Amino acid sequence: MTVLLEARGVGIRFGAVVAAADINLRIVAGERVSLIGSNGAGKTTFVNMITGYLKPDAGHIRFDGRDITALHPRAVTRLGVARSFQIPQLFGELSVLDNMLVANACHDQGLSFWQPARRSAALERAQTLLTRFGLSEHQGRRVNELPGGVRKLLDIAMALTGHPKLLLLDEPTSGVSAEEKFPMMDTIMNALGEEDATTVVFVEHDMDIVARHASRVVAFYSGRVIADDTPAAALATDDVRRYVTGELLLE
Repeated sequence: MTVLLEARGVGIRFGAVVAAADINLRIVAGERVSLIGSNGAGKTTFVNMITGYLKPDAGHIRFDGRDITALHPRAVTRLGVARSFQIPQLFGELSVLDNMLVANACHDQGLSFWQPARRSAALERAQTLLTRFGLSEHQGRRVNELPGGVRKLLDIAMALTGHPKLLLLDEPTSGVSAEEKFPMMDTIMNALGEEDATTVVFVEHDMDIVARHASRVVAFYSGRVIADDTPAAALATDDVRRYVTGELLLE
C-alpha cells in the first residue's frame, strides 16, 4: 500500500487556543476517509494545513513523498491536491461549461494567456467530467440559476480538471436538502471511483453519509484525534459517542 499523505506530530495554536495537537496520520492511496467531529474540533484546521492555507507550528506534512509543510496553496495544488469548500467557489454569471473551461485553464500549465480556453481537448475533458457527474444537461445554464446540490457537484467536477491524486471535500452535503444529499454523495463517489480513482478525504457531520461512503473514519475532538478506524468501529467508541455523536449524553 502506498502512503499518499502523512502528518507527523502536526500542531497549531491561535493564541491560547490549541486548534490541533500532535496529529499523526497516514492516508493510503485509494482510501475514502471521513473526518468527523463537532464544530471547532480541528477538522477544517487540519485540511487547511494540508492545503497550505495554514502553516503548522509543529510537525511535518508529506504528500506523495515530498514535504509540503511550508508550501503555498498553489504549489500544493500543482503537486496533485485539490479541494472543494463548504460554499462552492464558482463564477455565477458564467455557464456550467465555461466554469469547467476556466478551471481547466487554471490547471493547464502549458496554456498561455493568448490561447483560447475553448480548445478541443479542453472541451472534451470538461464534457467528460460533466457526464460523469450527471451535469451534461446543465452545461449551457448560468451557475446562478442552479440549485445548491448541482452547484456542489460542479465545484467538485471543476476540482478534478487538474487530475488530482488527493481530493479534500469540506462538508460536501452542507446546505443540501435531505432528499438531495444521498443521491448527490452517491454521484460524487461513483464519479471519483471511475477513471481517476482519486483518494478522497471528506469532512462530514451526517453519520449516515459517513457510514455509507467512508472506508475509514478519523474523529477529532479539541484539536486531537480520538479515533481512527473503520466506520463501524470508530463510531462505536465511547469517545466518539460522547464527544461527536452525543449518544452517551442521551443515555
